[in-house]
Amino acid sequence: MKRRTAREKALQALFQIDVSQVETESAIEHVLEGAPTDEYLSKLVSGVSQYKEKIDAEIKKHLEKWTLERLATVDRNLLRLSVFELLYLSEDVPANVVLDEAIEIAKLYGDEQSSKFINGVLSKVKEQL
Repeated sequence: MKRRTAREKALQALFQIDVSQVETESAIEHVLEGAPTDEYLSKLVSGVSQYKEKIDAEIKKHLEKWTLERLATVDRNLLRLSVFELLYLSEDVPANVVLDEAIEIAKLYGDEQSSKFINGVLSKVKEQL
């Protein structure tokens, strides 16, 4: 599975976990739809779930006039996914790749403002690192 696809599937799994409170493994199985497990997908979903409090704290530092709870579910989980990659997978994935991928995924799954919003927040996180 390409990393872009793994990120999109991870976003779908994280969305499901956020909305329905399902277990990580169950969410991954659901988005795979019978396809073989992907290591990167599992790493993303498990990592975000494991470090969610630290990731959310990092995101909150860079939200202006917004709370994490008020964000669209897609945007919130795309930020979590991307911040996880920036914080914990930086040796494997360059920060610019994380930002570019997040912006492209936001254009697909978010509303018309999502890509600009995601770019703004992630750029601030990247600057701080």
